[in-house]
Amino acid sequence: MYLPIQFNNSEYVRDLIRENPFASLISNDDEGFPFVTHLPLHLEERAEKLFILGHCARGNPHWKYLESRPMALVTFTGPQAYMSPRVYPDLIRVPTWNYIAVHLKVSAKIIDTENTKDVLLKQLIADHEAEYAAQWRGLPDKYTHQMLSAIVAFELEVIEVKSKFKINQHREEAHAKMFQSYSNGNEQERELAKWMRKLKMKINSTT
Repeated sequence: MYLPIQFNNSEYVRDLIRENPFASLISNDDEGFPFVTHLPLHLEERAEKLFILGHCARGNPHWKYLESRPMALVTFTGPQAYMSPRVYPDLIRVPTWNYIAVHLKVSAKIIDTENTKDVLLKQLIADHEAEYAAQWRGLPDKYTHQMLSAIVAFELEVIEVKSKFKINQHREEAHAKMFQSYSNGNEQERELAKWMRKLKMKINSTT
């Protein structure tokens, strides 16, 4: 990922992942071409290390690629939106696109035991619909066994983190109008306005 220094920010990586858990898992297939699976993932912290947990369908060959070539890339994306040059105080400007993205270099370990997969599924359930846990526990054993047999889980140890929070941090003269525009915009734009506050950008003139 191309990463100018002004957009590099590791402080909020965990927040971005937990708020945007739907990721792209990228490996090479047996011909060496990138193979991508889009899926929700669960972030864990253990002794200051980051781990990503997830699963895919057994029919998806991605888990076999992870088993034979454990190094992979996981990407998470946050809000993104167009930014008009009208936010600048002069006309010698061009439009841009603001966005937030995190890239993780990971090393994969395949998990294919029923008990461990059950634990992993309950973690994902807790992330998104904790109330469903009781229903899952109440399902017939035959059914849950079939469901667990139909997936392969994996644990991804994070080896390297690259994070890009591109919200024109280096253009302070535009921050106030940019914040105002995003705050009054669509859902993606409003989320970028929240991230401007979180990144403590100089927007006080609008508040």
